[in-house]
Amino acid sequence: MTLVLDLAEIHAGLLATVGGKAANLGELTKAGLPVPPGWALTTEAYRRAAHGFDPTGDDLAERARRHLLETPVPPDVRDAIVAAYTALGDDVPVAVRSSATAEDLPFASFAGQQDTFLNVVGAQAVVEAVRRCWASLWTDRAVAYRESNGVDHACVSLAVVVQTMVDAEVAGVMFTANPVTGRRHEIVIDASPGLGEAVVSGAVNPDRFVVLDGRILERRAGDKRIAVRPLPGGGTEHVETAVSGLSLTDDRVRELAALGERVERHYGSPQDTEWALDRDGKLWLTQARPVTTLYPLPEPKGPGLRVYFSLNVVQGVMGPLTPMGVSAFRLISAGGAGLFGRAPADPRDGAPFMTASGDRVWFDITPAVRSRQGRVLLPRAMTLGEARTATVMERLFDDPRLAVTPAPAHRFLRGLAHFARRVRLPARALTALTSPRKALASIERIGQENERRLRVPDSATPEQRLDHAERVLAGTFPRIITIMPTVVTGYALFALASRLSGVPVNDMGDVLRGVPHNPTTEMDLALWHLATRIEPEPFRELSVAELARRYREKLLLPTAQREIAAFLDTYGHRGVAEIDLGVPRWSEEPEHILGALANYLRMDDDDLAPDVLFAKGDREARQAVARVAARAGRRARWRAPVVRFALGRTRTYAGLRELPKFHLVKSLAAVRRSLLVVGEHLAERGVLDAPADVFFLDIREARAALSGGDRRPLVAARREEYDRERRRRHVPRVLLSDGTEPEALAEPAADGAITGTAASPGTVTGRARVVLDPVGAHLEPGEILVCPSTDPGWTPLFLTAGGLVMEMGGAMSHGAVVAREYGIPAVVGVPGATQRITPGQEITVNGAAGTVTVPS
Repeated sequence: MTLVLDLAEIHAGLLATVGGKAANLGELTKAGLPVPPGWALTTEAYRRAAHGFDPTGDDLAERARRHLLETPVPPDVRDAIVAAYTALGDDVPVAVRSSATAEDLPFASFAGQQDTFLNVVGAQAVVEAVRRCWASLWTDRAVAYRESNGVDHACVSLAVVVQTMVDAEVAGVMFTANPVTGRRHEIVIDASPGLGEAVVSGAVNPDRFVVLDGRILERRAGDKRIAVRPLPGGGTEHVETAVSGLSLTDDRVRELAALGERVERHYGSPQDTEWALDRDGKLWLTQARPVTTLYPLPEPKGPGLRVYFSLNVVQGVMGPLTPMGVSAFRLISAGGAGLFGRAPADPRDGAPFMTASGDRVWFDITPAVRSRQGRVLLPRAMTLGEARTATVMERLFDDPRLAVTPAPAHRFLRGLAHFARRVRLPARALTALTSPRKALASIERIGQENERRLRVPDSATPEQRLDHAERVLAGTFPRIITIMPTVVTGYALFALASRLSGVPVNDMGDVLRGVPHNPTTEMDLALWHLATRIEPEPFRELSVAELARRYREKLLLPTAQREIAAFLDTYGHRGVAEIDLGVPRWSEEPEHILGALANYLRMDDDDLAPDVLFAKGDREARQAVARVAARAGRRARWRAPVVRFALGRTRTYAGLRELPKFHLVKSLAAVRRSLLVVGEHLAERGVLDAPADVFFLDIREARAALSGGDRRPLVAARREEYDRERRRRHVPRVLLSDGTEPEALAEPAADGAITGTAASPGTVTGRARVVLDPVGAHLEPGEILVCPSTDPGWTPLFLTAGGLVMEMGGAMSHGAVVAREYGIPAVVGVPGATQRITPGQEITVNGAAGTVTVPS
């Protein structure tokens, strides 16, 4: 196999031979872009050098480095290096750069994980630099980075790029999309005198330029106190500089930006480039790789700048959804659009406002942002569910590109009237006001009717099961949303009580403690009562995995076996990330519930028992009602009974806000069970490998698969994409169609200030427990749970938590509601909480002020 390839011979298809960096440089060379001449030593050379190394056992990285640094370079490899270097000229200064096969990939750049050696002079020095590049494949940072990105060490190899050095007057980096805000085509250039290493390594504060459509939007001078310069005979040195002003003229900045646009056009995606301006005034590209941190843009739903809102974030599901899960939401959204008279022609296409990107669901809310009615309603709605998003929305209203578009009010009113008729809004609100018994009975019937529609005969064919799944998914939302007029009536009366009494809504949080009819609270308390009845010893002694094995094989002690089965019979349709029907339920994977039971059995303070706290919350809520009514009575005698009546209705109906989702998740679980039968049929026919693979098809693809054809390659590709998205660390709340993440434009908080939205009153000091995934999480009684967000699958952890801090959410989000009911001090909507708070750190949560105090 060839050991050396000239850059002009290399193309993207040679990734496995020359690695990511060399493949990109070869592509740029073929495209006629200004790349310094050079060659690549292929991965075959690395494999020959690594021959004889045992890749098993302990201390793998250290042993690999030692082998590559101490074993002589194979003679044929050495000869190839010397010959290729000599062909560049006599003792030509070169850059020797690592080029791994897992590097500069579309989903992970691996930037800086392997080593580069600059201004290398002489054949022997190049050979040694190559050897050190090989060894850098096994540095601790490179090993850790591969593991965090799910890259198998055994599948990675290393090539080496050798290029003539550019004697740089000025150098730096250039992103063809803003890496902070995400805005596409907004080019960001960092520049500093000398070699680009000063900028890349962070040794200098460079000059910064921002360019959009040829216009320079920003010029900011850095101090540029250090420059990296080549030394005669090889190597580099850091020298102090005293450069004032900017290192690039406006013409040079625009020339660079134009070069960046050429690179992006060639690759069809934003690029992170390195460049150098030599002493003769010529621009060179020394590297280009994809910008992997940008969130992929949703498909456009209309002309002009669009505004997308993340359903995943507001639901506390930061990970991706399976393709079938996204397909399910298209059908659900179609049912929702039908309530307003906007149903799509084919429900499988989803509502006009729904789109998907990054395996997550997005709603295009541009029409609301650009309407007067929407600008009134959006911030109010967001304040209840996702307070930080409300702030972002209000800031968007100042963007001239999103100015209000004149539209006849009758269109909005017609849709609202259609919705009101479909859900029988006036009649249900009147019943909620006059007869709680009738209102609750009606809601009970809605649930029973929904469950009746979920039944599918065991004899149903796969085609019939898919028909049933489509009917259920498109029809569930219009049925269960009829619960909300009663809930809205309760919260409207809550606001009325605030107005009549003069007590701000935020100061009436205690009124909402211990409310009845909340299925999530009822579930958590049922799990707690279960913990008080079962035999505790196995749960204190055995691992969760062993408990799960015994439960599945019906080997737990009799009471535990019976009671857990009964609990899962009622609540087994729930789970973490339960809005995705592609995710297993607790009835399939009970480990999370068994781990929660083990946590509960560690509690030894009866006063902290959840049922005791719930009863205490109920008493305190009634006292709060009396206080608010008394305040109202001091304004006017008639106001006191009206406030008592209003808050009584509020407490009766507030817990029902969780009920529509409870029934929706029940529907998703029923569809999941039925689709697994379809998956079994497809697996038996060899179309899929396993029944659960059906969730990596959408509803149309599953139907087409019944006619045959191998879908396993498609499923494998989808699983790979899904796994990549699971590793994504950040998902925007709001995203613009030009890539901008509006929250990134917000003013930074003051140093040391960690503030959010007050969610549940009270103050608690305790150790922080940062939890990113609740499955298998261990929370000692009294610890403060710090997490990105929550859905009902998280709430078993609340029963032992002393406090709650969430990155997402508003005062009426799921986590806030449950925290109030349990009397847990909580602050939600705290930016970067899981990064800014260290596990085990003692913090103070003030749930009334909305602050988290972290020791300095």
